Amino acid sequence: MTTGGYERLVDELKHLKTVKRPQVIRAIAEAREHGDLSENAEYHAARDRQGFIEGRLAELEDKLSRAEVIDVSSLKGGVVRFGATVRIIDEDTDAKTTYQIVGADEADIDSGLLSVISPLARALIGKKKGDAADVSTPGGHKFYEIVSVRYK
Repeated sequence: MTTGGYERLVDELKHLKTVKRPQVIRAIAEAREHGDLSENAEYHAARDRQGFIEGRLAELEDKLSRAEVIDVSSLKGGVVRFGATVRIIDEDTDAKTTYQIVGADEADIDSGLLSVISPLARALIGKKKGDAADVSTPGGHKFYEIVSVRYK
């Protein structure tokens, strides 16, 4: 996991503990004041939210306790590996895209964060600038040329 990904998970954990958990506890207390819990939809909805929050807290604490954090800024080289920011060109459409290869828990394709276990990342790993990557997709094979590899 990158340092940025680790920090995002820590921030989410803090937010759940300091904001969301107290909110749901207050919502449960308010719903209890309304009387009969068996027919109280607000109570059941708040309990469901509490279950989700507690589950997510446990998941985040587990991930953070087992995380191996890699400082990408200390990495160098021209070969694509975990943490690399790779600029590629789709050889069919000439569309240029930039991705950083990150851990699965921090992947967000819309933000340019590509999971290391994705087919595209697996095809790019081990290659360098000028190499072509062949990626098998549901729509057939796609070919990408690596324009640049950097670590930031």
